[in-house]
Parts: sequence; structure tokens; C-alpha cells
Amino acid sequence: MIEDKSMGRRLFHIFNYMILIVISLLCILPFINLLAVSFSSSAAVSAGSVSFWPIDFTTKAYEFALTGGEFYSSLWVAIKRVVLGTTVNLVLMMLTAYPLAKSKHKLMGRNVYMTFFIVTMLFNGGLIPTYLVVVKMGLIDSIWSLILPGALPVFSMLILMNFIRGLPEEIEESAIIDGAGPLQVLVRILLPLLKPALATVGLFSIVGHWNSWFDGIIYMNNPANYPLQSYLQTLLLSFEQIMLKSGTDYTQLLSMMNARTGRAAQMFLGAIPILIIYPFLQKYFTKGLVLGSVKG
Repeated sequence: MIEDKSMGRRLFHIFNYMILIVISLLCILPFINLLAVSFSSSAAVSAGSVSFWPIDFTTKAYEFALTGGEFYSSLWVAIKRVVLGTTVNLVLMMLTAYPLAKSKHKLMGRNVYMTFFIVTMLFNGGLIPTYLVVVKMGLIDSIWSLILPGALPVFSMLILMNFIRGLPEEIEESAIIDGAGPLQVLVRILLPLLKPALATVGLFSIVGHWNSWFDGIIYMNNPANYPLQSYLQTLLLSFEQIMLKSGTDYTQLLSMMNARTGRAAQMFLGAIPILIIYPFLQKYFTKGLVLGSVKG
């Protein structure tokens, strides 16, 4: 194929690159500013002189953030939630997507099931009914109150279902001829082929569980059970009170850091795990989205 090197095509590429660069900067620069604020002194931050490079470099905000058990305990709760929640999500998505990937001739009532799932994706019972269900099930102050209400992400399940439908049917048919049952086909045949799609929907689940904060506040009566994002949300609203309770000299502490630097340090620490995980799943992300797209 002869590459189109016309002036219009070149201008089109230049315009696209400029838009992508601007969008990238809009995403990256606030994060760099947050990092610079977290490493700057309280006087520089209060004066508004910090932009994208730390002024009067100090690590006091990080020392304060990592002192005491609140950050570590909430981080541990968040890690447990991500691991358990993502595992439950992936298992239920696979067990649901595999049969729904069949045609209505192979799965009786498939259209009924699909309608049910689509309706639950578009509508929900509301906050108060959901809270009452969690209370009646005795899940308040339990890690499962953060996992079970969203145990099956329907949108991610549809991506996985369409990925399975895009696989050649001959693969499953040959396994059945060799005597494999439905569960063996799913675990031994389809599961290795589902890695790109599972990485994609798994990333959705990881980010969703990690960033969720509201359910931790309403389902946890004891602040010690807050996941990290719920703890950070309360921190944003009452950082001064937390500094007063820190047990250190408040005047000396305030001379080295303030609420803004402390919040910036806490938020950056909360973002580090996702920044570490994402590059390892990035290679599957685009492939999983394209192969799992809706097909005609």
C-alpha cells in the first residue's frame, strides 16, 4: 500500500498529535504539581509559588503520612478489598459470560437472562434499599459489604462475553468430542485464551475497587475499617484535626508542612499502587478491548 503523503494528510497527523499532546499534558501536569506540593515547605505552598518543581524540598509530609497506624491499616483494608473483590468479579464474570456467549438455540432462555442483566446495568434499587439489604445480611463493618453489592460488573461481563463469542467454535467442539465437559472447556481451553480480556476487565475491577470511597464511609461504622480512599476522603475534610491529634508539637509541625502538603502526600501515596500495576496490564488492555467489542 502506498502511503498517502499529501499535505492534507500531514496536517491531519500534526493536528492529531497536537491534540494528544495537549490531552496528555492536562492529565500529567496536575499530577506533577501534586507531587511538587507534597515535597515543598508549607511557606512555599501557602505563598502559591509551587508549580511543577518542589521549593524548599522536604519529606516531612510523607513522614507524617506514614507515622501512625491509620494509613497502614486503611491501606491493608484496600489491598484486601482489591484482591478479594477482583477475584470474585472475575470468577462470576467468567461463570456468567461463558453460558451467555451461547446462542439462544443452545441456551434456553438466553434472551431472558440477557434482558435481566441489561436492566440491572441501567437501573438499580437505590442507595437506601441497597443499604438496608447490607444491614439485613449482617455485613456492616465487614469487608464483604464493599465486595458483594458489586460482585458482578455487568458491563465488564458483556465485554468478556463478546470476547468468547469471537473465538472459533471449533475449539470448543473439538474439546467436547474428546470428552471434555463445560467446566473443563472453560478452565482448560477457554481460560488461557481469555488472558487479554481478563486483564482488561480485571484492570477495570482493580481501579474500581481501589478508587471507591463512598461505600466505605456508609458501610463502615468504625473508621479503623475504612479502605484507603475512604480514609483519604475523611482526611481531605479534617486534616487539621488529625494534625492536632498527631502527638507532636503542632507549631513545629505546621512550620514544615500544612494541610495542603499533607493531603498531597497522602493522595500521591494512594495512587502509587495503581501506577505500579497498570504498566503490567497495559499490553493486554487495548487488545482485550478490541477483541471484546460488540460485533454485528
